[in-house]
Amino acid sequence: MADRPVTLAVIIGAHGVAGEVRLKLFTDEVSSLKAHKTFNGGALTMTSVRPGTNGAIARFAEITDRNTVEAMRGTELAVPRDALPPLADGEYYHADLMGLPCVTTDGDTVGICVAVENFGATDVLEIERPDKKTFMVPMTPAAVPEWSDDRILIEASYCA
Repeated sequence: MADRPVTLAVIIGAHGVAGEVRLKLFTDEVSSLKAHKTFNGGALTMTSVRPGTNGAIARFAEITDRNTVEAMRGTELAVPRDALPPLADGEYYHADLMGLPCVTTDGDTVGICVAVENFGATDVLEIERPDKKTFMVPMTPAAVPEWSDDRILIEASYCA
């Protein structure tokens, strides 16, 4: 996990005509972005960021007009894992869960974690079964009693 970059935001569109971008955040707050000046291995240099409607508004030195922003729509902003603060017990980065195999408390392999969403109450894992159908499980101690760098353990009753 230590060598995998972690995505903190994604460019979702332009804000005005002078090159500002609207960002969807994958962090708790805009201040989490302020701790980083460069993203994507130094390809993007953030010069300012502020809260915006449902995310943030940022300016990057390399983006100077609306057309460039539109061409970059969907670009993820990532930093090296070692640039992030250490985690306390019970904490995780979404990127740590993505791609992990999911096993039930009965020992059955049920699929792979393909997304971590949050609709307001708690994080929700989206699990893709081998037949490509998906189901969701809340990231609560009752539903997910444990996880590690190798797998996610899901209470079997949540996989029915």
